[in-house]
Amino acid sequence: MDVLYLGPRSGTCLDRANALRRLGANVEHLSLRELLPPSRWVDRWTWHVGGHWFGRRVDAALAKALHDRAFDLCHVDGGEWVTPAVIERLRRHARRVVNYNIDDPTGPRDGPRFEAYRQAAPHYDLLVVVREENLPELQRLGARRVMRVFRSADELNHAPRRISAIDELAWTSEVLFLGSWFPERGPFLLDLVARGVPLTIRGPNWHKAPEWERLRAHWAGGALSGDDYARALQCARINLGLLSRDNRDSHTTRSLEIPSLGGLLCAERTSEHQSMYREGAEALFWSDARECAEVCRAALADEGRRARIARAGHERFLRDGHRNERVMQRIVDAALDAAPVGAREAQEAAA
Repeated sequence: MDVLYLGPRSGTCLDRANALRRLGANVEHLSLRELLPPSRWVDRWTWHVGGHWFGRRVDAALAKALHDRAFDLCHVDGGEWVTPAVIERLRRHARRVVNYNIDDPTGPRDGPRFEAYRQAAPHYDLLVVVREENLPELQRLGARRVMRVFRSADELNHAPRRISAIDELAWTSEVLFLGSWFPERGPFLLDLVARGVPLTIRGPNWHKAPEWERLRAHWAGGALSGDDYARALQCARINLGLLSRDNRDSHTTRSLEIPSLGGLLCAERTSEHQSMYREGAEALFWSDARECAEVCRAALADEGRRARIARAGHERFLRDGHRNERVMQRIVDAALDAAPVGAREAQEAAA
């Protein structure tokens, strides 16, 4: 199968493209951002005003890049610059056009950024989202078919590494939060520190936190990827799983990546986390900073219990199959099973 894959050539997007390759697809991976001017103002305008303003540029760039190429499937990852006109262009080259969005394109946090996505929702053959809330919101926007999946970890990038003595020295931490700064996270982590939790923070943008001066001593560096990311999570005795309220999270990619790597997940108690792991047996959960501190202190005091829970969480993850290849296969099967939008419109008109 020939797949045109549109999205960043990095991070979880690249992982998903590589998962399609491992499934046997011939993947042509284009980054739409690389088709636009390199100026940082493109990103700022997209975030604050909307990516639909760049639709014509993307359409023209795709016309030059694709020529007369033909694909069985076009997979759009994200879609902040993909307008209805761009989808019309893509239909000249692909039998089906689908979108997978790991963000919250109909939610409050990133509103202007995904204006093009919302305009284009009725024109995709399939929309794939990771939140229940997106389903009725996209249907109200005219989406023809929407599928919800859980996030996923990667079979290769999130497989446990062999940890050496040098790795232990470089990466060991007691309680680790690895992730970006968001406004609600600073006060929460500061509360943990005040309660005596031996905290390490890794991730970008923490210098923006109002609590930065009091958290600086606990910050161990910025964004990580690849082996460094994996080793940091594996070498932490406890890994915190924090959610983004504005992003309407009930689980995150860390909810899968940490157990996939064999780490111990200690996350906010939500219905989705509780459906993924048995509390106290496969992961640790909490509802506020006070309970989180208590849970962390108890786990740090019992190495055997930590190891048992981490091992059981890893085994549960493997059984449930929240992995990229399985998710991408589901998307491909659903996309190819559906009649294309144009055909459905003709059927509806005839009826």
